[in-house]
Amino acid sequence: MRKLIVGLVALVAVLLAVDFGAAAYAEYRVSRALRDGGDLVSDPDVTVHGFPFLTQFADGRYSRVEIRAREVPTPYVEKTTVEATLRDVRIPPSDLVDGGVRTVPVGDLDARVRIEATDLGRFLNIPDLQVSAPPADRSDGTGGSGGSGETTAGAVVLSGTVPVGPIDTAVSVTAELRLDGGGVSIVATDLYFGPEGEADYTIPDFLKPAVLGLFTRTIDEQQLPFGLRPTEVTAEGGQIVIEGEAENVTIDLSEIRTS
Repeated sequence: MRKLIVGLVALVAVLLAVDFGAAAYAEYRVSRALRDGGDLVSDPDVTVHGFPFLTQFADGRYSRVEIRAREVPTPYVEKTTVEATLRDVRIPPSDLVDGGVRTVPVGDLDARVRIEATDLGRFLNIPDLQVSAPPADRSDGTGGSGGSGETTAGAVVLSGTVPVGPIDTAVSVTAELRLDGGGVSIVATDLYFGPEGEADYTIPDFLKPAVLGLFTRTIDEQQLPFGLRPTEVTAEGGQIVIEGEAENVTIDLSEIRTS
């Protein structure tokens, strides 16, 4: 009986090792296809969810695949992180084995571009830019959902050092994140003095439009991974996140880079 138990444990260990090894190989194949096709600087992270993997492989159908590529350049900022969640993915076993996977039918696709505050700051020419959500109890109509690090639907606080007349001054503003046709607009709407309403700086009224203008910019004709169009833009965890989704599409792995 002891030998039988030991044998079963060893068999399970071997099967698990084979399953995990096959999953790792498939992830590597998809990652290489994404890097080569998209001309990326490094291999993106690819995770195939679901267990056991081999039953999905045999069926050529995968419940969920997560993709993340870092330091992806765009025409508007130096680098971004692009992500995609693919559900009900269909890849024939032969395409994974020979590395020929290029186009992939997907039942449900979510794609995101994450822009860090420092990279957005280069775009706005505000090197020390910080991004945070306004507090939930705001009374000025900008909304918000719980302070810095939380997701906010359209409203955000931007902080950074900008010229105010002849003096560089640390300033915070409330801004709206808007989808504007094919682009994303960041529109500063007012100066922000914190939830207590106490200002630690003074800006004359006649300089206010110029200061708000420094935090206002449009990212023209934004496109998400795999050609998706944006449907939502939010602030999350100190980042600007641009998102889109689609159903029943066939994606080209070479289109992971945004334009």
